Order: sequence, then structure tokens, then C-alpha cells
Amino acid sequence: MSRIAKAIAADPKRVIVFDTTLRDGEQAPGFSMSPDDKVRMAQLLAALRVDVVEAGFPAASPGDEEAVRRVVGEVEGPVFCSLARAAEGDIDAAWRSLKGTPDRRVHIFLGTSPIHRSAKLKMSTDEVLAAVDRAVRYAATRFDDIEFSPEDAIRTEPGFLAEVCEVAAAAGAGTLNIPDTVGYSTPGEIGEIFRTLIARVRPRFKDLVFSAHCHDDLGMAVANSLSAVEAGARQVEGAINGIGERAGNASTEEIVMAIRTRGDRYGLTTGVDATRLVAASRLLSEITRTPVMRNKAIVGMNAFAHEAGIHQHGMLADSRTYEIMRPQDVGFDGTSFVLGKHSGRHALAKRAEALGHVLSGDHLNAAFSGFKTRADQIGEIDDRELLAIVEAARPVPRFEEPAYEAVG
Repeated sequence: MSRIAKAIAADPKRVIVFDTTLRDGEQAPGFSMSPDDKVRMAQLLAALRVDVVEAGFPAASPGDEEAVRRVVGEVEGPVFCSLARAAEGDIDAAWRSLKGTPDRRVHIFLGTSPIHRSAKLKMSTDEVLAAVDRAVRYAATRFDDIEFSPEDAIRTEPGFLAEVCEVAAAAGAGTLNIPDTVGYSTPGEIGEIFRTLIARVRPRFKDLVFSAHCHDDLGMAVANSLSAVEAGARQVEGAINGIGERAGNASTEEIVMAIRTRGDRYGLTTGVDATRLVAASRLLSEITRTPVMRNKAIVGMNAFAHEAGIHQHGMLADSRTYEIMRPQDVGFDGTSFVLGKHSGRHALAKRAEALGHVLSGDHLNAAFSGFKTRADQIGEIDDRELLAIVEAARPVPRFEEPAYEAVG
């Protein structure tokens, strides 16, 4: 039994987090990483405590094979995985690249949908089944931990998909990944696919782990992944910041925090140290020179920022009014109150007080009026601007001539 299967057997409520930032993420246009970059990112993924790191596709190029070799030679902690087509040469390349680590997995894939069989592979269903059996059996001579993916599984005929899964499991695959390769599925549909497959295949293979790998072409990768988890998948695959082919993969950080925040619904856990999610996001952004959208869930600058006066007032009373997670739980220092044209008097006074100026009465009224005018002009008001507004609004002391007593 593999290390991952043992972890699930020990805790049936545990969801294995398989991160493919360095493979599916890195192979997308604009996200290529150098070997040094991959090592840096892998070190942070290890600190994040993801269970499996898919480090690359060694057969793609000698450089990618060397990069995977460096990652497993310099980073410890996760199970390291290499992707391979259903071919002995690819499996050999995966083996060479992973020899430096005892915890290694090969991830074999082969297209199974009608469009992949006819347009890409030129193979019949029988030929696909034979290729899957042959590749997985060969991999079993080198690896104790084998994952198999029927590529484009969601568009594969349900009966044939189940048959492929049974062949792969019988040949030695311990993890069956059911990928929504083109982001085609919906939450209800993919949940039913997983329930049907698990009911048919798992009775014969008790330790078999089902995995979800969803793409975001229709914007449903995270929702589909969570639906698969509800249906019995116990491994979920994603990438930091959701990077990956085309519209990207499911975001690792979003899946982890959804499972954690909605424990009441899922009743499941992961082994991820969520306090490192922001750090992982920022490092990847630096490496790929791609900024994270401000409104990106979990790790975006606005994820825990508030400008609207109603929201700020509620947050000052009790942060649970508008935040379902603590910013510290994912690696932010705390909540950010952004002062802008939507902010209210209360938030302005609080920030001014933090800067050493207690506002009240006419001074507060004048400062708030000046603040609104300036916010309309420039948008966000930083501390320097706020101090200037407070000073300009300070009431001018009135000079009263002293009263003189009449003489004489």
C-alpha cells in the first residue's frame, strides 16, 4: 500500500491535496519556470504541506527531466510525481527523474473520449484498453505508487470509462484520476459520474483512491472539484493561483479553504498549513511575473479588504459580519480597511485615531467633507493623504479681544 493510501486508511476523512503547479501550471503559455524557480516553488509547497507535488513531465524535454531531478534531490516532504504518457519511454523518463526520492509516483494518462480516440490516437476502444493495461503493468515493475488518468474522462462514454478504470486498477494503479480535461462538466454532472464509478469499481479494489482534476474553461473548476469530493473522491488536484492550461486548473488555495471553512458541510480535512497560502501565491506571482487579481479568492489583495462604509462599520463591531475566514488563517497580517469614497465617518475617525488624531465635532465634520472630496478625485486615501486632510480641516482658533474695564 502506498504512503497516500495508508494516510487515507488511517483517516477516512482526509482529502489528499495533489498540487500540479510545477507541471500543468508550468506548461501553460506564459508560466514557464527555470529549474531554480521550480526548486524554490517546490520548497514552499513542501512547507505548505501538500501531499503530492507533480514536479513535471520528464519526457517533454531533457531540461524538464533535469528540473524534476533537481526538485526531488533538493526538497523533502511530499510524495513527488512525474507525468508520463502510456508508453515505456515516458515511464522510464519518470523513473530516472524520481530516483532521488523514496516517495515517488508515476502519473500515466491516455485519452479515452471518442474525439481523443479518433482524432488524436487513431485507436479503437480495445486498443485503448490494451494500451492502458500494458503501460500500467510496465509501470508496476518500477513504481509502488501509480496514478492513472483517462484523459477527457468527462466526455468519455460512461460504460467505457468504467471499463478503463477497472483495467487500470487491475493492472496496478492505486489512484484513478477522473479529469475534466477541457472544463466541460457541471457540479451535478461530475458528482454523479464519481458516484457511479466508485460504486462500480471500488468494491473490487478496496484501497483504490479516486481523484478529481478539473479545468476552469467554464469557471467551475473549484465547484466541480468539491462536488467530486462530496461524491467520494479523496484526492483533489489543483494549482496555486489556479494556473494551468487555457483558463487554468482548480485553485489549490480555494479548495483547501472551502473544505476547511465549510467543515459543517463536507466533514473533511486536509493536511495543508493554510497560513502559507498567501506566501505561496506571492512567490508564484513573482516567479511567473504575473500579478494576482485583486479580487482573487483567498489570496487576492481585496480578499480581506473593506471600503464600503456599511461593511467597515460591521467589521469594527464584529469581523464575522463580513468575513467567513480570518485573514491570518491564510497568511495575511490582518484585515485591511481601505479608505475611499465608499467609506463612512466611523472608519475615517478610527484610522485618524490610529494615526494620533482624535476627531470629533466640527473637526470630524470638516475632515469627513474634505475626505469625500479628495476620495472622489484620487480613489484610495493613504495615510499621508489622510493626515493632510485632517490638518487642513483643523478648526482655526478664534481670537477674541480682551474686555477692558472703563477707567474714570
